[in-house]
Amino acid sequence: MTTTQHRTEAELAALAERAGRDLEDASPLEVLTWAAETFGKRFCVTSSMEDAVVAHLASRAFPGVDVIFLDTGYHFPETLGTRDAVAEVMDVNVITLTPRQTVAEQDATYGPKLHDRDPDRCCALRKVKPLEEGLTGYDAWATGLRRDESPTRANTPVVGWDARRRKVKVSPIARWTQQDVDAYVAEHGVLTNPLLLDGYASVGCAPCTRRVPAGEDARAGRWAGSNKTECGLHG
Repeated sequence: MTTTQHRTEAELAALAERAGRDLEDASPLEVLTWAAETFGKRFCVTSSMEDAVVAHLASRAFPGVDVIFLDTGYHFPETLGTRDAVAEVMDVNVITLTPRQTVAEQDATYGPKLHDRDPDRCCALRKVKPLEEGLTGYDAWATGLRRDESPTRANTPVVGWDARRRKVKVSPIARWTQQDVDAYVAEHGVLTNPLLLDGYASVGCAPCTRRVPAGEDARAGRWAGSNKTECGLHG
């Protein structure tokens, strides 16, 4: 592991642009090894605990890597169980972030079921803001975004510049398909959320996630019945 450098925002942005070109055809493990060697402890992985594929890959490139999980207060028990299992069996350091307000405190401030009335604000309070605060000490973060998941993610770069947070954003499995993910899970025995075997194709907060019939877009079960397609973490 190289010594962590303190780079300027301009240096980070230029580095991201260059790496996005150079690593487009690299394997996920090669991308994560580059991130580990480039950023050291100023690199982390984020995981929704839908599965632990990126966390597993990162643990091979960077044993003990920080894995950030956003506990919104609305997660399925299965999701929290997956997080706990990942922390127990993988060579990673799971860090759980929580919003400033509990669900009860948010209900008192904004009224109950804000997720039904204003899901964008709910996501901003319970996901976006906690992540922004949690990423303060890092120069780069990794996600599990894939281009095949939805039209809004079709142009996801393997390495790009997160202008809003002023950090390098790494999406090592961006070029993978669901078949690639399934094959990796099977080969390495990677932990996955049990809900994926119960009709859920994408797992988010319980009030805003439903099962997806065969043939439907994998993200169709998120915020069903609304025009919302992203929580705000990725755009």
